[in-house]
Amino acid sequence: MAQADTMRAANAKLISPADASRIIGELRAQGKHTVLANGCFDLLHVGHVRYLAGARAEGDVLMVGVNSDSGVKGLKGPGRPVLHERARALLLAALRVVDYVIIFPEANVEALLAELRPDVHAKGTDYTVETVPEKATADRLGIRVAIVGDPKEHSTRELLQTARKAAHD
Repeated sequence: MAQADTMRAANAKLISPADASRIIGELRAQGKHTVLANGCFDLLHVGHVRYLAGARAEGDVLMVGVNSDSGVKGLKGPGRPVLHERARALLLAALRVVDYVIIFPEANVEALLAELRPDVHAKGTDYTVETVPEKATADRLGIRVAIVGDPKEHSTRELLQTARKAAHD
């Protein structure tokens, strides 16, 4: 029964961009601040968890945009994603720090930022506030950019390389 409850709770966190926009409006009316983090999250690792925890600390509610399968393939190349978009979204939704998960089809998160207009856009430490690709959009919309998480010492690419090497040893 506990497993079914966990899956039900995770599934309830998966929402559409339209639902996310409505929820942000309701939260804003309650005086709450929303944070949008985003990424591929192809294989969840400790760097992702620290990034999401840092993002959650920037506001009251954390929404996570997950690149669709086609978006990940375009960004990461052949053989990616490893996990289907729904599986990646459910893994994130199972984390306590994550309140909602939205799968988005675009190559970057600019359209989602424009639709949702969160209070904060959180990016990992592989960026600076000046190098965030969506900075111009965030500035235009009055969205604060926050750099969060631990130093970029973890990557899915390196994790996959290590796993492939171990399989051949």
